[in-house]
Amino acid sequence: MALWDWTLRAYGQAGVPQACLALQDDYGQNTSFLLWAVWAEAADPSLLTRAADIARRWEALALTPLRDMRRALKPPLEGIEDAERCALREDVKAVELRAERVLMESLETLTDEPGGAPALTALEAASAAWGRPAPPDTLAALAAALG
Repeated sequence: MALWDWTLRAYGQAGVPQACLALQDDYGQNTSFLLWAVWAEAADPSLLTRAADIARRWEALALTPLRDMRRALKPPLEGIEDAERCALREDVKAVELRAERVLMESLETLTDEPGGAPALTALEAASAAWGRPAPPDTLAALAAALG
């Protein structure tokens, strides 16, 4: 199954969105990178280093600015029509989702065949490759939610 399709299915499982949001907001992780690592069953340090570099550069260029803009557009702003602000926020949200897909499709091209690592092992290796490892219990919560 293609990574994007797998991700959409995985994200629909109970607990996955909450675990991803905690890893992103509380621990500075890139959840697209983490989910790719699980899908790819990746634990190879050189592969994870290459993928983390791509994810870091894309996050800085596209994901973080789009996420910041989407969040900034959430509260009302005096003098700006709420319906228009909300519509623009939805447009930015769609572009942010497209940017996440671009990253995941780029990471998918690095994967020749599954690496064989269980979900938790892949998450721990990817989190370490990211450079700011998340707490083991938070990674375990995502692994458990992914099944």
